[in-house]
Amino acid sequence: MDGTKEIWDLYDRDGNRTGETYERGFGTYKNIPEGRYHLVVDILILHSDGTYLLTKRSDIKDVYPGYWEASAGGSAVSGEEPLEAAKREMFEETGLTADSLELVGTLFKDSSHAMYYSYIAKVSCDKDSVVLQEGETTDYKWVDIEGFLLYVDAEDSMKAHNQRYEKYINTLR
Repeated sequence: MDGTKEIWDLYDRDGNRTGETYERGFGTYKNIPEGRYHLVVDILILHSDGTYLLTKRSDIKDVYPGYWEASAGGSAVSGEEPLEAAKREMFEETGLTADSLELVGTLFKDSSHAMYYSYIAKVSCDKDSVVLQEGETTDYKWVDIEGFLLYVDAEDSMKAHNQRYEKYINTLR
């Protein structure tokens, strides 16, 4: 986001909007009331040549600073549906637009008060056209299936993210 206040809709355990909202602050997602969730989207980007995009998170992020991740994504802002949030987050963080987006999973996580929607985005862009978002990402690389699976299995990979894509990852193995 651009420094303006980020307002999230809150949802119940069934994925319904409650009519309540929450103003994001650095690391304050833990203050979301019990039984309420904010909508988070993950987008795993697959190029038409069979490679996956990995991005390096900024050192100033409040969650997993400096880690490599195999997704773009973030929280939906008030009024956004999951698919439109996924398109926006992917473009903001990578400068890329998906040829197609496929929902591959949803997951509730009580510890982060989040309801995750995980997508696979297929792209056929010039691989040098990735644009990093200041404050979000600092580097990127494209890896083949073997490199992607090496990342997934690495000690310093984002295990929570990998868990959200577990079924998809297992089909690659």
